[in-house]
Amino acid sequence: MPELPEVEVTRLSFADRIAGARINAASLGKSLRWPLGCGLQKLEGLRVLGVRRRGKYLLVDLSDGLLLIHLGMSGSVSFGNDFPARSKHDHFELVTSLGTLRLNDPRRFGAVVFASSESDPVAHKLLGRLGVEPLSEAFEATSFHQALRLRRTAIKQVLLGGEAVVGVGNIYASEALFMAGIRPTTKAHRISKPRAALLHHAIQQVLTQAVIKGGSTLRDFSNAQGEAGHFQLDAMVYNRAGLPCKVCATPIKSIRQGQRSTFYCVSCQKR
Repeated sequence: MPELPEVEVTRLSFADRIAGARINAASLGKSLRWPLGCGLQKLEGLRVLGVRRRGKYLLVDLSDGLLLIHLGMSGSVSFGNDFPARSKHDHFELVTSLGTLRLNDPRRFGAVVFASSESDPVAHKLLGRLGVEPLSEAFEATSFHQALRLRRTAIKQVLLGGEAVVGVGNIYASEALFMAGIRPTTKAHRISKPRAALLHHAIQQVLTQAVIKGGSTLRDFSNAQGEAGHFQLDAMVYNRAGLPCKVCATPIKSIRQGQRSTFYCVSCQKR
């Protein structure tokens, strides 16, 4: 699943190129996770003012309203002028004066939703409960620790939940917990303030490095220019079950948490 770094990398790869474009036409393929919420004609003639990100959502600001794009489990966005014919997995297309924006999603868990503004009930339903952005100044160590103290579930599950901090998906939660030396099964409320500060720093460092590396391409992720990510090549624990820890040589362990695979080192990560 594309996580925050992949969504941010996608945004960076086309935001500047589409800004200022006029929408000439829009089309839909097979239905996605949620309905578009407006007629396609509503989009024609609107201007693209810019592209932002909130958690794992791309927010395409329009001269009248905005589009919220979620990549789901397997989606990717392309933007350009020289596209092949649409495939059966291309489910949304926005033809603009500066190029065509296309969403490809083989599993169709992604979505493109129109909202009149961020205060629109449709947008609020999707964005309203999201936690603080981890790469923003609002992500503050003391407040993060206070949020953890309110939660009595495993820290890995808290990170994935998106309320204490948004966008730290499965790959990067495992990596950040390794960097902070915290076992993923540790109850969040038991993490001390100094250890929470370590985790706070690790989350920012891991996500920043992932964006620099172009995200992680485990299967088919690519940015809007078709470029794969390379963070997975530097992973310390993720997807390395049975391989020696790069720090202490102890075999990396894998467990299931909330139906997701978790990877950690029993020697480097303490309870």
